[in-house]
Amino acid sequence: MLSKAASGLDGSDYIGQIQAKYYDGTADDLLTAGLGKTGLAAAAPAFADPLNPTPAELRRNAIHTNYRAVLDITASGGYGTLYGPNVTNRGVATTSEGKIPGWEYIAFADDGSGRKNVTLMVQVPDTFSVARPCIVTATASGSRGIYGAIGASGEWGLKEGCAVAYTDKGTGNGVYDLMTNTVGLIDGTRVDAETAGNDSLFTADIGPAERAAFNAATPDRVAYKHAHSQQNPESRWGQNTLQAIRFAFFILNETYGSTGRDGRRRIVLHPRNTLVIASGISNGGGGALQAAEQDLGGLIDGVAITEPNAQPENTRRLKIVQGDVVQPTIGRSLLDYFTVANLYQPCAALAIDPVDTAAYDIVNFLFPSVIASGAARCASLAENGLVEGSTTAEQATSALAKLRAYGWLPDSDALQLSHYAFATNAIAVTYSNAFGRVSVLDNLCGFSFANTDGAGNPIPQIPAPQIGTFSTGNGIPPTTGVNLVYNPAVNSAPGKVGVRDILAVSPSTGRADLAYEGAACHRSLFEGRDIATGAPLSSEDQLYSVWIQEGIDEVLLSGRLRGKPAIIVHGRADTLVPVNHSSRAYYGMNHIVEGGGHRRLSYVEVTNGQHFDAFLGLPGYAERYIPLHVYLIRALNQMYDHLTAGRQLPPSQVVRTVPRGAGAPSITEANVPDISSNRASGNLIRFKKNTLYIPD
Repeated sequence: MLSKAASGLDGSDYIGQIQAKYYDGTADDLLTAGLGKTGLAAAAPAFADPLNPTPAELRRNAIHTNYRAVLDITASGGYGTLYGPNVTNRGVATTSEGKIPGWEYIAFADDGSGRKNVTLMVQVPDTFSVARPCIVTATASGSRGIYGAIGASGEWGLKEGCAVAYTDKGTGNGVYDLMTNTVGLIDGTRVDAETAGNDSLFTADIGPAERAAFNAATPDRVAYKHAHSQQNPESRWGQNTLQAIRFAFFILNETYGSTGRDGRRRIVLHPRNTLVIASGISNGGGGALQAAEQDLGGLIDGVAITEPNAQPENTRRLKIVQGDVVQPTIGRSLLDYFTVANLYQPCAALAIDPVDTAAYDIVNFLFPSVIASGAARCASLAENGLVEGSTTAEQATSALAKLRAYGWLPDSDALQLSHYAFATNAIAVTYSNAFGRVSVLDNLCGFSFANTDGAGNPIPQIPAPQIGTFSTGNGIPPTTGVNLVYNPAVNSAPGKVGVRDILAVSPSTGRADLAYEGAACHRSLFEGRDIATGAPLSSEDQLYSVWIQEGIDEVLLSGRLRGKPAIIVHGRADTLVPVNHSSRAYYGMNHIVEGGGHRRLSYVEVTNGQHFDAFLGLPGYAERYIPLHVYLIRALNQMYDHLTAGRQLPPSQVVRTVPRGAGAPSITEANVPDISSNRASGNLIRFKKNTLYIPD
């Protein structure tokens, strides 16, 4: 056990007690928690006592959940042959279970108040070599906890013998139960908030009287750290990633440094002799870019990421052309395009034949109300002048056209329905709250978080799932039984307040239209006006709108990578983080702001690639899309070879993959061709006179 009160990693960070544990690679390990390749592919192990799981059990199941959350875990999809614990970084499938022995260190970074408590973790495999030292960052994707990137850049780094520097970015599974006043600790166990004190992963900043009044008015609610910390955590994702790197250097020097006469450790590993690659996927990739832009101390040598949540600050001078089509809307912020998606996706999905809609049957099975209420959403949009047409079919066609006009590619059409069902409203709610630094007490746009019954009514938290939230939660509802609730719903049951959003009947429309008024509210707050009438917002909503815009401004990226070599990989069919708003726009801005001699960014756009590899196990996805994870591994390999052997980075290009097709037969290398260093000219991405040219 290491104990260090204040490390001064960047001159101000407070580092609490560091927990350290060695894993032997047999009974337990760094990568698979002792489960191995086979165990990760199987169902999660049960807790011996569901109401009293041990920290070791919570860690094991957190690794199981998070590994599977970012990968297709099916053998036919590539697990065990193209990627997985038993497959080397260079693509050789072995008979090993892939367990990796080594040390794991975990601690909070905070300012001493206990309000931030960003989790940092460093894993040091036994194969780490002081002669060839390296660090890879594994910033969590989405709103996930500290093990959120274990199956992405975490696995690559451990296999390469690098120390892996993790952070949960100040989001994580920080669920706070307002009814019972219980919170989670860094090891996943749950205790009373007063007992936890500053050791709580997240406790909402509200007083006892406020909590009591809130519980009386809206019982059975919970708060989540990403949405309700009032910290706008995304504004510090880069700083958190840099903190994780500094924490890794501290741990490595405590481990391998010599002891001086004064009893202090001598620094033997530092940025000048240690290779550091910033990596991650989705929000983790965005954190890596933010860290590279903020890295004034030369910590980071290179960046290799996929599908980043990249929000460039100024794209007015940039034009993007795919084939011969100028892209109509580019470089918008995440909340901008998510509030548009949240309005139109459930209506637009009706314009697409179910046979052509990926995972239609799964959505219809899990969320039948989403499909059933699509026509009602269309009607409410039309009634408020937001789509054209007198029939549902005409209105759906209009809604789909609006999504296309706002930057989504035709490649995304088949995914609009499933993405709405699984993610869109939750992200619109979470980020509106986060950017606005809004309290859980405010129920912004009428939304709250609670367990719900089959009819969508809020119910008390169920103890066993809540206690296991550290293992199973993703940091953002719907997760582990917690769903979004629309409080103003007029179909609330007697004695209840609100109904689950996808079952809610809106007050003004009288329709079960998937809480249309809540979606319109979020878009109105973003635009700073009533989107239906054009009228000014109320004074209260105008204040929320200003706060939200200020929060968005804090997270925008400049495009300046300070000359660092970087590879960004993105799937063309990404519906969650569309390429026109993220990677394409960021790549173009990097070219504009860094100029000819300083640009070292390669952009690889992969056809038939979408955002959620874990969804590839679903019918409809498996036949159409390829695992983007394969290309993260290859991008990391190429960045490592570039930094260690001087090999050239690949030119920016479109990689044309081959879907598995009907019946989804087992994937092969032919489905996922390499990122070539000599692509045919028809596949090269070019930039000229502030215009980015993407081949069709």
